[in-house]
Amino acid sequence: MSQTLAAVTTLFLDRQGLAKSTQRSYELTLLPLLKLYGHWPIEILDRQEIVAYLDGLTHLSYTTHRRHQAILQSLLNFALENGDIQSNPIANLKQRKPEREKDEHSTDQAIRYLTPQQLQRLYQVVTKDRRMNALIHLLHRSGARISEVLALDLETVNLQEQKFQVIGKGNKQRWCYFSADAAEALEKYCRNERHGNHPALFTAEHRFSAEITRMSYHTAYHHWVQLTRPIPELEGIRLHDLRHTFATERVGLMGIEELRALMGHEKIQTTLRYQKVTSGRAEMVAHQALDLLIQSSE
Repeated sequence: MSQTLAAVTTLFLDRQGLAKSTQRSYELTLLPLLKLYGHWPIEILDRQEIVAYLDGLTHLSYTTHRRHQAILQSLLNFALENGDIQSNPIANLKQRKPEREKDEHSTDQAIRYLTPQQLQRLYQVVTKDRRMNALIHLLHRSGARISEVLALDLETVNLQEQKFQVIGKGNKQRWCYFSADAAEALEKYCRNERHGNHPALFTAEHRFSAEITRMSYHTAYHHWVQLTRPIPELEGIRLHDLRHTFATERVGLMGIEELRALMGHEKIQTTLRYQKVTSGRAEMVAHQALDLLIQSSE
């Protein structure tokens, strides 16, 4: 009897040795696909359907899109090994190229981060939305990836010690730390808006069914766009830029290896890119200081 995509995905996520945080992250990634094709027998899901699905993920950044495709590739390889399909329909499928007009790059050479003025404006904008205020504080203050934060359960976050643990890339475990203002934002959100009958830290209520689920990336992105799009100073900034901002604020204040550990980078070269960013920031600050000196002497 043929297996549905949903049934195979369940087995894929329940594999022995898969960390719970990784499992939740994979589940969040695969959920949109399952909503479309979960009831289909997996052997009839062909290359054309999957490519069309991946092409439709236009809201994802270049790196997040690559991750979606890689996880889907792993799922289909798992189905192949289990004998559920005769071949992987997206074997050798090339990942999409970065779109320069969207400021996407195959590396992080062009790192985008928020200026202090943009951060101040952002926090002003989100202050009345307790859930987004808490999410943005946690992303900015911890440097964690959006997928890692959305995969958190309430019980895994220590508000008193201001830390939580995630499973990052390469299935590596690391601690993330956050500030007192992030803890305060989280406490207000949990007390007033979080749905208490779900284990997730960030929850959402579906408009029509009233079902309580874990907040999805799509929901977070939708609210992010609604909040930032009307603000000219925040035009073009992304949720992921908060992680870059975290790193640029700390490079030079701590050892590069310590920063690498906080960021969860597999390669030191990835962390070293932020040193180039710091040089650019230093030049900007130097010019601002000169302008102030000239103005004061006039």
